[in-house]
Amino acid sequence: MENQKIIITINRECGSGGGEIARLLGEKLGLKVYGRAILQSVADHFKMTLENMDRVKAQKTSWWSDFCYFYRQFDTTSHPDVYYPEATPLTLYYAEARLLRELAEQESCIIVGRAGFHIFRDNPNALHLFIMADRDARIARIAAKQNLSPEEAAKVIDETDKARDTFVKTVAETSRYDARNYDFVLNVTNMPTDAVAQFLADNIKKKYPFLAK
Repeated sequence: MENQKIIITINRECGSGGGEIARLLGEKLGLKVYGRAILQSVADHFKMTLENMDRVKAQKTSWWSDFCYFYRQFDTTSHPDVYYPEATPLTLYYAEARLLRELAEQESCIIVGRAGFHIFRDNPNALHLFIMADRDARIARIAAKQNLSPEEAAKVIDETDKARDTFVKTVAETSRYDARNYDFVLNVTNMPTDAVAQFLADNIKKKYPFLAK
């Protein structure tokens, strides 16, 4: 059992505190948390900034267009000595998925976002969580965190959630709000993040007793 590995994926609504909950959960379970920062290597591969990656992932493209771009990466007939990766939502997803699978093979970990529930959908040792909160609570959290007005915070939330929704629908052909994608969906409105993380840690340890050692 000591060598057994699990993958916990956490998708979240913008402003729900899901990222902070993931960090605290990692501390309580002794697991590394992988999110936006780990994708710098993907950005470097495509010679992009993380901000440009976000813009590409928010684009709506057809599966055929993405397939053609992906196929061209392996077409060396025209330029056999040059490799030019094409950045599209699908190719970025493939690169992220490959990196995250390699990490998950090495150790148990928590993965925040990245359509993790889809990447590890067939892994029997994967546990998928979705963190949400009421809109007013999310607006208040973003406004305080980023020093914004409620109107500005609402705009940030709408734009961020729309981009995340578009990316998931593009790569997974499902809605990230579909509860069937997850093992546990939790509305954390008015709940302290540490209490949420402790609740999750206690129940995850019951499911995977080796984590409690």
